[in-house]
Amino acid sequence: MQDIRLDSPLHGRLIPLSEVTDPAFASGAMGRGAAVADPEGRVVSPVDGEVTVLFATKHAIGIHSADGVDLLIHVGVDTVKLEGKHFTSHVAQGDTVQKGQLLLEFDPDAIRAEGYETTTPVLVTNAADYGKITFTLDGAEISSGDDAEEDGAPQEEHSTAAGAEIDPNLPKEERVAKLIWKYVGGAGNVRSAEHCATRLRLIVNDKTLIDEKAIENIDGVKGQFFAAAQYQIILGTGFVDKVYDAFIAGTNLAAAAASGKQEAYEQMTPLQKVSRTLGDVFVPVIPVLVATGLFMGLRGMAQSLGIGMNENLIRMSQILTDTAFAFLPALVCWSTMNRFGGTPVIGIVLGLMLVAPQLPNAYAIAAGDAVPLSMEIFGIPIPVVGYQGSVLPALVLGIFAARLQKWFKTFVPDIVDLIVTPFLTLLVSMLLGLLVIGPIMHTLEIVIFGAVRTFLELPYGIGGFVVGGLHQVIVVFGVHHVFNALEVQLLASTGVDPFNAIITGAIVAQGGAAVAVAARTHNAKKRALYISSAVPAFLGITEPAIFGINLRFMRPFICGLAGGACAGAAAGFLHLAGTGMGITVLPGTLLYLDHLPAYILVNIVGFAVAFGLTFVTFRPEE
Repeated sequence: MQDIRLDSPLHGRLIPLSEVTDPAFASGAMGRGAAVADPEGRVVSPVDGEVTVLFATKHAIGIHSADGVDLLIHVGVDTVKLEGKHFTSHVAQGDTVQKGQLLLEFDPDAIRAEGYETTTPVLVTNAADYGKITFTLDGAEISSGDDAEEDGAPQEEHSTAAGAEIDPNLPKEERVAKLIWKYVGGAGNVRSAEHCATRLRLIVNDKTLIDEKAIENIDGVKGQFFAAAQYQIILGTGFVDKVYDAFIAGTNLAAAAASGKQEAYEQMTPLQKVSRTLGDVFVPVIPVLVATGLFMGLRGMAQSLGIGMNENLIRMSQILTDTAFAFLPALVCWSTMNRFGGTPVIGIVLGLMLVAPQLPNAYAIAAGDAVPLSMEIFGIPIPVVGYQGSVLPALVLGIFAARLQKWFKTFVPDIVDLIVTPFLTLLVSMLLGLLVIGPIMHTLEIVIFGAVRTFLELPYGIGGFVVGGLHQVIVVFGVHHVFNALEVQLLASTGVDPFNAIITGAIVAQGGAAVAVAARTHNAKKRALYISSAVPAFLGITEPAIFGINLRFMRPFICGLAGGACAGAAAGFLHLAGTGMGITVLPGTLLYLDHLPAYILVNIVGFAVAFGLTFVTFRPEE
């Protein structure tokens, strides 16, 4: 391979990368090169080329030379935290520059006074394309690659094997955690860490410090990507919990998780914010609704098998299946108050007020056994009813009450806050909830969910075809939680959830496409990795299959969408609906005990279409 020789872009003292305190640079994970200690405050271009990266914080700049060399000049360590203070840029991203042209100016003394190092790594980030790389400065030279030596000492070996220097006797989760720390840019680059069911989610300071290819090559990592302002590493169910515990051990990252969530939320699009908010509100409620759905499924199965139940047993089963939906506004209002920073117990009481026994029962009104109360406000008649099984009135009322409570706290004296603030919050919220928010939101709810039900019930499964084909695209963009409110309302108003039946086919289809990729792959190691990524899809979690396999090759993802559309059409055509929500595919079987053959057929259709199309069209060699 070609050897290259470059002049240092800064004046100072040339040192080996191994002396840089940041492990991401010192280990060579970011590339090969050298560093300049005690630099003067000017950075000039060492080559003719183009500015490919210039961070808003001005602490780092990337250049692609006319000869194809990719350079990264990173002024100081952790200087991204200065947010551009003490830096001045003289070029912009996309500019063409000449060798010796001034790129950046900075104040080394001021940076050091702020507590940051000014030692500046200068890296060739595509070093694998070259042999020996030599940097020169005032007669000093530092070389790396081939059999070169640095300052008379043998050059440190830069292993291309992920984690060759990590103790192989460590437990797998600790080994993976240490490797992620190494390739994510070191402790100084991770601001916060959290995890979900399958992914480690990191907020990082500088994306350029991440060696994405090395992370993907770690044994146990199924994929990685940036989404919703987070760097997300797919590890799989169960294993992610162990890696997370090992990753945060001895750090303060767990305490930073809350602020990291808020930071990620602030960087989302409006639709992502709505989806995340609805997810935060309804996810805590879902386990109760899942349990309720299982009870309904068991009762339906018993009845379909002709098992007789006496009056007391039926009454007990109704308590199990009906209570959550009868008091659904209390659950939603409690969760909303908790999400928006209000007092949760106030949310519970407000939700119970919406279904107070003094109000006409919503189910009785729907059956024609009761009529709404009529109250007048400024001569306008307002129907007052109970909101059993309603979602939107409780959701909006919870948001309003949480913010109202916070506003009261800004001026109510602390000595009476415990009494006055809850009293005023409940009084004002109850009046507005029953007389303004409730009627408006209930009317809107009827219109929205009526339209949704009509769409899902279109003839020949057309609605299911559309939803099944698009659902996993919506998952990729991270806005699928917006459907939680829809499913809760469908269950509350009809007792069944046709949406669950449609999306379970879309989920199993992505799993089928991933299995087909594994079947077409000859490399045993890759095949085993693909199978392990596909398995969670059959438990209802598609992220490992999507981000680890299908989206990377794209064709399997599209075939999975086709399988989801066909399965959704079958579910719509058969009018299949679950007795609950929150679980799909194999666990979801418990929601369809009284319609098991149809449920199995829908899953078979999704899997077979996606697997067949992928197996025929996917070529591993491509």
